[in-house]
Amino acid sequence: MPSHASNLSVTAAGLGVLVVVAGALWFGVGRTDPLPSSVEPALISVGVDASLSITVHVSGAVVRAGVVAVADDSRVADVVIAAGGAMAEADLSRVNLAAKVRDGEHVVIPSVSATRPGESAQVERFDLNTADALGFESLPGIGPVLAARIVAHREDHGPFESVEDLLDVPGIGESKLVGIRDALDDS
Repeated sequence: MPSHASNLSVTAAGLGVLVVVAGALWFGVGRTDPLPSSVEPALISVGVDASLSITVHVSGAVVRAGVVAVADDSRVADVVIAAGGAMAEADLSRVNLAAKVRDGEHVVIPSVSATRPGESAQVERFDLNTADALGFESLPGIGPVLAARIVAHREDHGPFESVEDLLDVPGIGESKLVGIRDALDDS
């Protein structure tokens, strides 16, 4: 029975290490500032046999974004650990840390401030009569040509009295106006 006891203690030790690593990941132990963006991503190997490892690109709110080598049965949590852990601003609730990763996969760890999938980014409000073409281009469905038309119309006809005056600009119809109305301030 000594071998059974030995296997049990090895298993217990392995589980203990896993709990410590998971706790460090969860509570942010060892988090540091991110590397400057000028640092090239490096291949970070996590002590795995090269013949049994896969290569995964990890980016976002991790300490060392780049390419990491992890065991072929690794999960997203292992990739985060291989990248030095999650940063303080990481939003781990938006990532399935238990998902298995595949060779060549790109894992992105979002930050709390990043736009969630399915949500549109907040468009900064700007005055309809002072916005430049680049400002108009930030609106949904407005490209450079239409933005230039809006500015030209304002220069030719004077300030817009209301958001509805945009309907006088060629290329802006009711549906386009509905899509941009909330981002405009005509006061």
